[in-house]
Amino acid sequence: MELSKTFDSKAAEERWFQLWIDRGYFAADPDKVGDAFSIVIPPPNVTGQLHLGHALNVTLQDIIVRTRRMQGYNTLWVPGTDHAGIATQNAVEKDLAKEGKNRHQLGRDKFEQRVWEWRDTYGNRILNQLRRLGASCDWSRERFTLDEGLSRAVNEVFIQLYRKGLIYKDRKLINWCPRCETALSDLEVDHKEQKNGTLWYIKYPLVDGSGYIEVATTRPETMLGDTAVAVNPEDDRYRAMVGKMVRVPLIGREIPIIADAAVDSAFGTGAVKVTPGHDFNDFEMGRRHHLEEISVMDTRARMNANAGPYAGLEREAARKRVLADLKSAGLYEKEEKHTNNIGTCSRCDTVVEPMLSEQWFLNVKPMAEKAIAAVKDGRTKFFPKFWENTFFNWMENIHDWCISRQLWWGHRIPVYRCQRCDHVMVTAVRPLNCEECEGTDLKQEDDVLDTWFSSGLWPFSTLGWPEQTKDLARYYPTSLLVTGFDIIFFWVARMMMFGLEFTDDVPFRDIYITPLVRDAEGKKMSKSKGNVVDPLELMDTYGTDALRFTLAQLAVQGRDVILSPDRLAASRAFANKIWNAARFTMMNLADAPQPIPKIDASQMSLADRWILDRLNDAIREVTRSIDAYEFNVAAMKVYDFIWHEFCDWYIELSKDALKAGGERQAAARYVIILGFDQMLRLLHPFMPFVSEEIWSVIRPYIDDADLAPNLPIAKFPVARDQYALSDAELLAMNHCIEATEAVNSLRALVGHHPGQRIRAFIKRLSADDRKHFSLWSDYAKALGKIDAFESTDQFPQGSVAVPLQWCDLAIEPPAEFDFGKATQKLRKELDEVGKHAAQHEKRLNDQNFMAKADPETRIDVEQRFVELKSRKQRLEQQIEQLGASAQ
Repeated sequence: MELSKTFDSKAAEERWFQLWIDRGYFAADPDKVGDAFSIVIPPPNVTGQLHLGHALNVTLQDIIVRTRRMQGYNTLWVPGTDHAGIATQNAVEKDLAKEGKNRHQLGRDKFEQRVWEWRDTYGNRILNQLRRLGASCDWSRERFTLDEGLSRAVNEVFIQLYRKGLIYKDRKLINWCPRCETALSDLEVDHKEQKNGTLWYIKYPLVDGSGYIEVATTRPETMLGDTAVAVNPEDDRYRAMVGKMVRVPLIGREIPIIADAAVDSAFGTGAVKVTPGHDFNDFEMGRRHHLEEISVMDTRARMNANAGPYAGLEREAARKRVLADLKSAGLYEKEEKHTNNIGTCSRCDTVVEPMLSEQWFLNVKPMAEKAIAAVKDGRTKFFPKFWENTFFNWMENIHDWCISRQLWWGHRIPVYRCQRCDHVMVTAVRPLNCEECEGTDLKQEDDVLDTWFSSGLWPFSTLGWPEQTKDLARYYPTSLLVTGFDIIFFWVARMMMFGLEFTDDVPFRDIYITPLVRDAEGKKMSKSKGNVVDPLELMDTYGTDALRFTLAQLAVQGRDVILSPDRLAASRAFANKIWNAARFTMMNLADAPQPIPKIDASQMSLADRWILDRLNDAIREVTRSIDAYEFNVAAMKVYDFIWHEFCDWYIELSKDALKAGGERQAAARYVIILGFDQMLRLLHPFMPFVSEEIWSVIRPYIDDADLAPNLPIAKFPVARDQYALSDAELLAMNHCIEATEAVNSLRALVGHHPGQRIRAFIKRLSADDRKHFSLWSDYAKALGKIDAFESTDQFPQGSVAVPLQWCDLAIEPPAEFDFGKATQKLRKELDEVGKHAAQHEKRLNDQNFMAKADPETRIDVEQRFVELKSRKQRLEQQIEQLGASAQ
């Protein structure tokens, strides 16, 4: 098999991924030998479309999964999707609206059927896109949070928690979305700062006729549900008023003035209205003072009968009417601009209404304490570690979780109520009759569970729990969770709590929190900004391998990923570099035996052993970095070894040997194939397609009795100590590289034609370096196109020199070289670079700029200044070199 002139990434991706699936390389077997390594995919919503966050997350998972599989671990990666209650129901309702219908017209059963049809049509779209990305999941084990097995686990968890007294039903104040008409958890509310808000000042008349007390509020329409006015007990202005009664403006209800330490005396007038039915702080205050709880809105945020003459109005219209009536009644004092936070539904962006409602709650405090302890004692570790603080802060201040949702799509709560005697039965299977009165009129709870309730069970429900399956015994706890910081509260915390509660162990040993992907300017991607990049388009343009490798290179722990076309193009160029190196290799193996016979290290040249020594160093560093989840370090080590050490140096060093015949050729052929084999295995987790395409061609030349048929199941490289160089040999090769780079830099400086043979000179060598000069000088002559490389005490007149730390090097310029003209050109370039460097330095010294600039901008300016400063120093050195030579 030959390699074509260029790599056809799209064809290779389709061909190899299907072959890997057909051959079952990703399928897990609990009976297989080897230490277990397991991971569950964060289940994307069935409404989902692949975005760059998914691409980063799945790429990093795939890198470590492929590595562990090649290292011989019994590997399981579970794929699947989340039913995503509100999001999916909203999507289907929008679909219905196009037909002029709504779910109530269909009825619950037909609506659920419609959602299942929608899921079948669109639900697997994102999983197919993840396959395109090369995700090596066990696709035969795909799960869905509403499938039969997971639904059984959800019911079992609910029943057990209910019997433990941790799940209960109560009438409390909760977040309510008037558009979705459902309760929301605190985490499903987005808080947005409203800078153009208003604070209204309203007079509440005292019942005894002695005057009024003035309060400030941002929500005058909820005044209709007030049950008290509160002041701080330490506020001398109101001390004499505490205990008196006032009338609620416009409706006349008499309410008390109470004292509570929670009141901020500096806010507004220091007196606040208390509306337990529409404010969370007021609700808590109302419970402390045993106040009545009045709701003045219905589930669509329209004023209800408790609002008196304002009943039927939308809340915004009610506000306008109330303010107008207050002015007419002389009870309106003033208004002023005020900045406050507005809560909106994370799914539909509707302003959320705090609402009194009877809901199901889960007391998570006892479970949270176990989860905190598990992280503190190291049973589960966060990477980067600082995310532990975010986890602790949330868990230590956690409130009871409202788990019920007024939706039709989801896990219906397994509770049945007898319509005759009101007895409640909590059971997964509908009872035939009431266990108290034998009545048969039983009604199941209409509500469904919060989506995160079921996804919180994901690490063990996907392995067959509550049954004690082989999978559960073999693969739980899972080894690693890779997820975003934005769902530490939503998902990570809940998986930790449920895992410890129901398996008595943590759900995963390590948690890697991925960075945020930003655009080339460092801005967060959003549809409103129009800077969202479609990863599918990037794969079409640059190839999947290039996208994966770029994301891995940029995945620095604790720093955002700034994705740019230049980085993607560089990764594509990297794939092309490897491809061209492979084509060169294959051309030089045209008449080589298959496999190429092994060569002992003693028969290898210094260059041969040097590249294998560098390969060993790369293997150690890549393995260490992947183990530490330092994906960027691993990717850069792979890049540096392949591009620079193997392609730029060893291939050039081996060219003469590959043509020489005899033992030199045999050794070079063996080393280049061994190097290619090992580096492709090292590369495979990052760039699976180009590595497999090339490996399939070089495979016949690899001398290995236990050779795998394909890379996904080939052995991951292990360093081989027999190729280690002595200190003197390593130093000699380092000198070779430094000297060659210096000579080539001088060639470019004086304008030698690339093919021009030249003379080079070296001086200031120590006694030891003189001894080693013969080890590497022939290599440098070949690489630098040097006819003669002389060790001397004095450089010839007119030669151009460069000082290195351990020697001085010089070459003779072309006869027609004009020192003055070249120096003038360099000085002009130096002036431009100096101006730019000064501008960047000024910005860095500007405290105002540094205080206002976002972190990405500061980093960009700092990096650019370092680059300009280095370039400036290099130009100054070159001018100095020319000046010294021209004298």
